[in-house]
Amino acid sequence: MLQLRLSVPVDLTEDVLAVLDDEPAISTLAVVRGASIEPLGDLVYADVAREDADALVDRLRDLGLAHRGTMHIEPVATWLSKAGLDAEEAAPGSAADAVLWPEVGQRAYADSELNATYLIFMTMATLIAAIAIVLDSQVLVIGAMVLGPEFGPIAALGLALVLRRRTLFGYALRTLLVGFVVAITVTTVLALVVRFAGLVGADAVLAPRPGTAFIYHPDAWSFVVAVLAAVAGVLSLTSGRMGGLAGVFISVTTVPAAGNVALGLAFWLPDEILGSLAQLGVNLTAMMLAGWLTLAIRKKLAERRPVNPFHRDQLKRRRTDQLSRHGPGITGA
Repeated sequence: MLQLRLSVPVDLTEDVLAVLDDEPAISTLAVVRGASIEPLGDLVYADVAREDADALVDRLRDLGLAHRGTMHIEPVATWLSKAGLDAEEAAPGSAADAVLWPEVGQRAYADSELNATYLIFMTMATLIAAIAIVLDSQVLVIGAMVLGPEFGPIAALGLALVLRRRTLFGYALRTLLVGFVVAITVTTVLALVVRFAGLVGADAVLAPRPGTAFIYHPDAWSFVVAVLAAVAGVLSLTSGRMGGLAGVFISVTTVPAAGNVALGLAFWLPDEILGSLAQLGVNLTAMMLAGWLTLAIRKKLAERRPVNPFHRDQLKRRRTDQLSRHGPGITGA
């Protein structure tokens, strides 16, 4: 269940209420007249089943509410309501499968912002990956994978392709490329300092590394794992179940590959550089394409949701009966 909190210009209030009152998946609807100062107008509250929220938000946007007012959409953690249960029955599909595209889009823009925090996390993750390679430590490799923030822009690239958002695609691509360039550059410089200080030699990088050799030896399994990880990550982002993202971060070797590129540059090891760049390219390409395909399928499925006319008509009749008994409480002054 989601709650809509709407700040509505006074001349749009009746149109907004008409849209909301016509939606069977809404269990609660209230209006506070004159409570909104900016914009000057009313506050409207509505509880809606997640399955129907995206279509409802589109109808409200068509009224111009997003431009002239404000729409807040928040999940309701706990609720007790017979009307809420009826609304969820009236809404087709399952809440876990429903996608609220404005929510996904907002998260994609936030994750694609190029800022100091993103660059610091990216650099720290790449540095840890480089240390993990020198020590041949799988534990540190996992730590670097979890710390890396690169999945956000990768998922945003797929979303931008599905929604045809050129601006988002540009933001995400810039953040991804600049992040890797900055992280690799800083790690290379520090690796050079360590090299010329005599703390680490090229033999430490060239020595047998059974725990981390996969980082610069891409194969078909690298592509398969990246695809599966991207699918799982996109499903986590679109369903709001963020627990699956940890597994996604641990599954792909983008940041470790960047760390190995930096070491290869510092010690000038062309085989390490080329192998790591190939691994990085395979992972990024596979994840972007898999994310795009998964989002496209989810969007198509959302457009073909089944309708339960019995529950929807039943709920509409119940709401009509309530209005006839209690009067036009929704739109009354």
